[in-house]
Amino acid sequence: MMIRPPDVPRVDGERACATVLVVEDDLTLLSTLSYNLRREGFRVLTAADGEAGLAIARREGNNVDLIILDIMLSGMSGFQTLRQLRATSDVPVLLLSARGEEQDKVDGLELGADDYIVKPFALRELLARVRAAMRRRAGPGARPPVALHRGPLRIEPERRRVLVGEQELQLRPKEFGLLLTLAMEPGRIFGRQELLGTIWGEEIVVDERTVDVHVSWLRGKLAVAGVGAAVISTVYGAGYRFVVPANPPTGHG
Repeated sequence: MMIRPPDVPRVDGERACATVLVVEDDLTLLSTLSYNLRREGFRVLTAADGEAGLAIARREGNNVDLIILDIMLSGMSGFQTLRQLRATSDVPVLLLSARGEEQDKVDGLELGADDYIVKPFALRELLARVRAAMRRRAGPGARPPVALHRGPLRIEPERRRVLVGEQELQLRPKEFGLLLTLAMEPGRIFGRQELLGTIWGEEIVVDERTVDVHVSWLRGKLAVAGVGAAVISTVYGAGYRFVVPANPPTGHG
């Protein structure tokens, strides 16, 4: 039996079916999800990568009631897409991933996702979680503060601050952007050009050396806070990656 999705009031007083944006680079899965969501009565928008998904979400604004977002997207990852989305929107986000590691789930939820489903999944379960997320959105209650935990580091994307125990690191905006981008995906190597495009923007023309300078400043502040500069590792000829510190800092907080 087809279950009717919740009606969503619009500013003109009329009511329309809820809208779901699906961001998935597996075109077969994208088509399957789109078909079944429409069959349930949802209005469905689709995107095959993070950049296109963000563009649709920003264009549609409050018309989007829920986003289904794959983590392992080509190009901009699902985590990066979620971070940029959360800068301007609190729309419910349901993450999809072929990886079921606990840390991936924790990271996604702490970055602001509302739910996490591991592939392969049962279609009925996904549809049930979609409806549950929309019911929660319709109900009272504020979104809890989100934070990313990396060893002794607590990174708060929405507040744009970093804590080591009770000590707050005084970071420049670009230093914060570097730390957040690297810490979101520990172990992944980020090239200098990718960091420039993500943090400085594609239209800003700066030399790759700028990344090295900011990394040096950031390492210095991490070292002073007792975390250790080694959390940002240089991969020679490739770029930088984040290494989660194993032990808490000594003599701080």
